Amino acid sequence: MRRILGIDPGSRVTGFGVIESDGIRSSHIASGCIRVSEEELSLRLGEIFRGVASVVASFSPAEMAIEQVFVAKNAASALKLGQARGAAICACVMAGLSVSEYTPRMIKRAVAGTGTADKGQVQHMVKHILRLEQQLAVDQADALAVALSHAHSSSTLRAVAKAGGRWHR
Repeated sequence: MRRILGIDPGSRVTGFGVIESDGIRSSHIASGCIRVSEEELSLRLGEIFRGVASVVASFSPAEMAIEQVFVAKNAASALKLGQARGAAICACVMAGLSVSEYTPRMIKRAVAGTGTADKGQVQHMVKHILRLEQQLAVDQADALAVALSHAHSSSTLRAVAKAGGRWHR
């Protein structure tokens, strides 16, 4: 079983989810949201870095997966999101974790079976796959979906490599 940290980055709220998985069966270890203050962006980025570093220190994941930046209508928002991703990635790299990135479409397809699933469908499937009873915040469910996507995708890639096949991303 591998311990995987999934991150749903945000400049105000960053979701995190920690799972253990063998690529087929997955179990929930921890999840939540890192909510940052209304400070200026540079201070919020520091809070994201420290929050992710704290999650890594508390739960000792071996790998990290994060959602890639999508093209937003507002360029300023996309830039802030990219900076929040950078803060989270740096915290994990500094702790020695490997980092994998997935598009929102890949994550939705891996968890809900379709790349066009809405937030409610993703939340429902994450709860079902991980056998959770509690209600999940959107950012929390998205982070767990990222971790699940990585667990399933990386195990498939390993199986292909083990069988002597080639896989091109």
